Amino acid sequence: MRIDQLDADLIDLLTDFPMLPVMECARRLGVARGTVTSRLARLHDAGVIQGIVPRIQPAGFGYTLVAFCAVEIVQKYGHDPVANALEAAIPEIIDMYTVTGSSDLQLRVVARTPEDLQDIFNRINTVPGVARTSSAFALHEHFQGRTLPLVAACAKEGASAIQNDQ
Repeated sequence: MRIDQLDADLIDLLTDFPMLPVMECARRLGVARGTVTSRLARLHDAGVIQGIVPRIQPAGFGYTLVAFCAVEIVQKYGHDPVANALEAAIPEIIDMYTVTGSSDLQLRVVARTPEDLQDIFNRINTVPGVARTSSAFALHEHFQGRTLPLVAACAKEGASAIQNDQ
């Protein structure tokens, strides 16, 4: 799906203010309410926007430690059963990916203290199908969930494509 500058501006606005009413979005963007409504529906239908929710910062409620955990699984279990078991058992896992390379899953976990983090790793290792783990602490977050520059670049590409078509 191609997005244009209005789509990009709407995404940017709702990223900063996820609870902003449609009418206020329309006022701030200088367009009709129906335009915002139809753009949001199109962006949702295309899978560009999955939901409009507040961005939660675990550090805001005490989870200041971030670590990455590479998980090797026992292959006979398969990725999905292990991933589902980890998701169900450990709420401190906030991101999980099946990856290529020396491990099978990559997790981002949060904890309040180093002791809590050790407990989380211990719990990960007791999940059936987990063969081995290795971890690394995050020392500094430069950015997270960085999508707005990509949205802006896609809007610019869309504008260029329209100009080239004319």
